[in-house]
Amino acid sequence: MSTVMQATQSGPAVRVLAKAESAAHLAPAIETLAMPRPAPGHAIVKVASAAVNPSDVKAAMGLMPQAVWPRTPGRDFAGTVVAGPTEWIGRRVWGSGGDLGITRDGSHAAWLTLPLAALEEMPSGLDFDAAGSIGVPFVTAHEGFQRSGMPQPGQVVAVMGANGKVGQASVQLAAQAGARVIAVQRRPGPYAGFACAPVEVVDASREDVAARLRELTDGRGVDLVYNTVGSPYFQAANQAMAKRATQIFISTVERPVPFDIFTFYRAMHTYVGVDSLAMDCTEAAAHLRALRPGFEAGTLRPFPVDADAVYALTDALAAYRTVIGGSDQRIVLRPWDAEA
Repeated sequence: MSTVMQATQSGPAVRVLAKAESAAHLAPAIETLAMPRPAPGHAIVKVASAAVNPSDVKAAMGLMPQAVWPRTPGRDFAGTVVAGPTEWIGRRVWGSGGDLGITRDGSHAAWLTLPLAALEEMPSGLDFDAAGSIGVPFVTAHEGFQRSGMPQPGQVVAVMGANGKVGQASVQLAAQAGARVIAVQRRPGPYAGFACAPVEVVDASREDVAARLRELTDGRGVDLVYNTVGSPYFQAANQAMAKRATQIFISTVERPVPFDIFTFYRAMHTYVGVDSLAMDCTEAAAHLRALRPGFEAGTLRPFPVDADAVYALTDALAAYRTVIGGSDQRIVLRPWDAEA
């Protein structure tokens, strides 16, 4: 049996009508929309918080060829189910998806329509801003590890670009799994993110990455490389990989890279490519379901959301420009901020 809220409510939504030539030309409109009625097999979520990912802004700029127009951006969210099956009404949910905000209206709005299979209850103990900021980075990291067999106790995992959001999520997941984790970053000092176990650091700005990783593993090499940057670390990662090791890719700077086929097959290496845009909201929900126990146990933690990183939905343009400008903060939008 399904039920729908009887009172008519309206709320704001970001609408992007056409691609922008550049960040300076971004001009999303803010529209007021009535709460929709769910189609069969769907539910309506009242969005409390939604992260702004670089891919959200890039899609608005026309850099995602699969994007449809017009649409509401936003891939990540946390909120409350307000219409749909009775058993879901009032439950706090979180989610993400490569379809949201790209090929269907996304989470930068008061209301989000979702298939029932995409509903996933939030971890206990998290607030909406924390839960709404987890999606893309952790789903991407988990997909890469899941497709490579997941880190195992005793394995050595090197995370290239460890201070990025996917890098930080990868460090957390590898540490939770009991692996020895080495964070490769382009700055001195200890690893700044959270991990439930010690994390060693290689400073790529001052050290030969491959040589240092070999040294730290007594010449054996690492078992698993999560390369969040791509081409800048490609060669060093290959040189640092142990026999039967795997390298995971989610991004790159340059498309062509030098590739030694002989070394690749003689070392029995494996490459895994991950495109988070290829995972829809139902697939992302399955990843979040697997991640939930870690957040509830405290072996995983959400990204900090600073007070100055929270924007009202009416300030979406400022939030988008902050993200595309390279901010290290996790930026979130609150559609109902004026009511808070």
